[in-house]
Amino acid sequence: MGEKLREPLRQLATQCSLPAALEAMGERWAFLILRAAFNGLHHFEEFQSELGIARNILASRLARFVEHGILERRALPDDRRKIEYRLTDKGFALLPTMVALRQWGERWETGVAASPVLVDERDGRPIRPVRVLSHDGRELDKDGLKWVLREDLPQDQAQAAE
Repeated sequence: MGEKLREPLRQLATQCSLPAALEAMGERWAFLILRAAFNGLHHFEEFQSELGIARNILASRLARFVEHGILERRALPDDRRKIEYRLTDKGFALLPTMVALRQWGERWETGVAASPVLVDERDGRPIRPVRVLSHDGRELDKDGLKWVLREDLPQDQAQAAE
């Protein structure tokens, strides 16, 4: 990844998926709310009491997740006044990102293995670190990667990258 890709960064800033993803996620509270949702919290009061987050901040972050399709907001059938928030497929798709960020934080920021530990439900063993894999399953490090513009890929590979 040492080779620079000369791409129109200013032009791509409005089209790039990374700023769009960060816009949806926001900041620290957003990640903690999402982590709580992955851990089975569904109700405003649960998020608020477990996280100790101010009600106005929680309401804003939950609304952003709903707006971006990460959480679904729905009334409970037995009491329409009670609202629950459930992860959508789009929300569940953030799990590898959440795990990777947590592992990165453990290694580079806190230096401490976090608890609880995410394990394989089948055998109870901790999951492996998240890695970048090639199309054929090989682990790639920074020396095995480079950026290429989509239009520079052969046609069959450009469609596979979508």
